[in-house]
Amino acid sequence: MNVHHFADAPAAARGCAARILELLTAAIEQRGTATLAVSGGTSPKLMFEIFARSGFAWERVQLFFVDERVVPPTDPQSNFKLANDAWLSQCAFPAANIHRVQTELGAEEAARVYGEDILRRQGGRKAAPSLDVIHRGMGPDSHTASLFPGQPLIQNHTDIAAAVWVEKMGEVKIHQWRVTLLPAVLEAARHTVILVTGPDKAAALRAVLEGPYDPMRHPAQIAREGAEWFVDQAALPDQTALP
Repeated sequence: MNVHHFADAPAAARGCAARILELLTAAIEQRGTATLAVSGGTSPKLMFEIFARSGFAWERVQLFFVDERVVPPTDPQSNFKLANDAWLSQCAFPAANIHRVQTELGAEEAARVYGEDILRRQGGRKAAPSLDVIHRGMGPDSHTASLFPGQPLIQNHTDIAAAVWVEKMGEVKIHQWRVTLLPAVLEAARHTVILVTGPDKAAALRAVLEGPYDPMRHPAQIAREGAEWFVDQAALPDQTALP
């Protein structure tokens, strides 16, 4: 594992953004185009704003989403809306290169159509696609994408995407359908970057980085070893045991 430690959340977001742009540039130099999948949540907003100001050749990038809430694309909960407002609409990102989850189709159909779209981008091959860069986050319960602890889909290493009903109690109550990429795709990425900030993530992050491999308990451990982690001081205050 490669853990990059930063003083605060903005610095971690800047570091993560810079690394993603570096990896995309290398992919474009090698193959003429690049593929990127991004996550939502609160952490990546600053990263998206950096992308918008970067002047990058986004016409060379095919953009996907790691997961999506089954809400309209204009809904404040939509991961697409977050990316669109902070980044895509600000730099005239080519609409044809944006592959959002078509949530208006309903959860199951949206997942099926999204999986087919991703497969088309690799010439229809049935193997899990090797996206150039997958950006992920992690929740305080160590979930990643929309794969929460105990979710049976964590053991699905065949399919591309799936609909998942998320019902989570606690301080934040969640009752909704989502569409998520599955472990086969997350593990096949050429590069994985994971942005984790905030003190509410500290206990989970420690378990994910240093604990035994158990993705059913800690889904963020999926593709743990090959990932680059961008972490702020609040999320990992003790640097003495960094991998």
